[in-house]
Amino acid sequence: MSFADLGLSDELLRAVGDTGYTEPTPIQASAIPPVLMMRDIIGIAQTGTGKTASFVLPMIDILAHGRSRARMPRSLILEPTRELAAQVAENFEKYGKYHKLSMALLIGGVQMGDQVKALEKGVDVLIATPGRLMDLFQRGKILLTNCSMLVIDEADRMLDMGFIPDIEEICIKLPAQRQTLLFSATMPPPIKKLADRFLSNPKTIEVARPASTNINITQWLVPTKGAAFEKRETLRRLLSQEEVRTAIVFCNRKTTVRELNKSLKNHGLASGEIHGDMEQPQRLAELERFKKGDINILVASDVAARGLDIKGVSHVFNFDAPWHPDDYVHRIGRTGRGGATGVAYTLVGPDDAENIENIEKLTGQTIARLDAVPDAPAREERGARRRERTRPAAETPRQGAAAEPRRGRASERTRRDEPRRDAVAPRQGARRDEGPRRDAPRYRDDRDETPDTDGGWNGPIPDFLSVKLTS
Repeated sequence: MSFADLGLSDELLRAVGDTGYTEPTPIQASAIPPVLMMRDIIGIAQTGTGKTASFVLPMIDILAHGRSRARMPRSLILEPTRELAAQVAENFEKYGKYHKLSMALLIGGVQMGDQVKALEKGVDVLIATPGRLMDLFQRGKILLTNCSMLVIDEADRMLDMGFIPDIEEICIKLPAQRQTLLFSATMPPPIKKLADRFLSNPKTIEVARPASTNINITQWLVPTKGAAFEKRETLRRLLSQEEVRTAIVFCNRKTTVRELNKSLKNHGLASGEIHGDMEQPQRLAELERFKKGDINILVASDVAARGLDIKGVSHVFNFDAPWHPDDYVHRIGRTGRGGATGVAYTLVGPDDAENIENIEKLTGQTIARLDAVPDAPAREERGARRRERTRPAAETPRQGAAAEPRRGRASERTRRDEPRRDAVAPRQGARRDEGPRRDAPRYRDDRDETPDTDGGWNGPIPDFLSVKLTS
């Protein structure tokens, strides 16, 4: 089957041809014809299957006839993260270049003024995250009464991030007579309830078993003792393999992302970071460095797990075993995309047995264990020792801390690889060693719409700011 068999316009086929695609993916072949027939759709597909084009392509042809009005978008696409919203906007620019459709992108972390100006001119396609959309709606800057098409993308991710109440409120404000498309990798009960309430006689399309992993991805569990410095050393040895060209390393906490990226760079690796505390321009700049090859390792929190679509990622590393099994599927789905092969490593400690058991239960497969981690190249070890000898004076151990050479080196390694005890104060009422509560809301720390209220600094306290009390 070709794209020409799906009923798309000549202009759209020309744009698709320019991208080099010749055959639609299964989700595209199944979804595009009923969308063009104005049917409501429930699309269930694992990540990396091309589902974005399955709603972008028919939407362009549907909107080709009509005219936009000020502050009244004709269609609305809801995305859970800024990165995913920006990715969908790129798809519209790529596939809609032979159409005269206007588009606006409403996401947090950027100036609201330009977004308001675009809305005042009138847009055919509005791509938004729920938090920014609700903010502008409450300010009276946008009306949804003329919106005839709604896309809810990554619905299960919306559920994870606590956006379902916002989605329900948005649906109520839209016209009752509209076309609604809902896409999700899994279909948990709350999403099924949402679909039953707001979709009219939807056609369900499922191209893969929910929560299944890509068969093109080779998966490994890497046992560790759980100590931070040991996990970092193990990760560096895995990253040193020749076949690791580009890699995304996932961590459960933003603080871990920052600390791990700093450690990797201290060992001479070309790494960068992306997490929810970064401003949008910073995140986009870091992603651009990764795409251009200026860095080949990207350390990320789960805020990026479903929003990144970067071709050629050869490896995914779970520095922390994910707390929730669904996240494992979406993390490792960053590799093995578009029919390519990939490799995913998960570092596991003694406390991760339950998490791994839940992952294997969800995916229906047993993940093989890696018996031996390859040794790092000798040149890396020599480079590390050389950097240790030439470390600036401000970063060397304090006087008396290295009475013996071997003890001094071990002390320095420990200080570099393990966060200081006084680096980040625990939240009020929480034990310092307390892990995530099982009943706690998921991803509140990495939620995109959470404002930065701590002044932007969450790192360790420099030595020159430390206060010593003397009697």
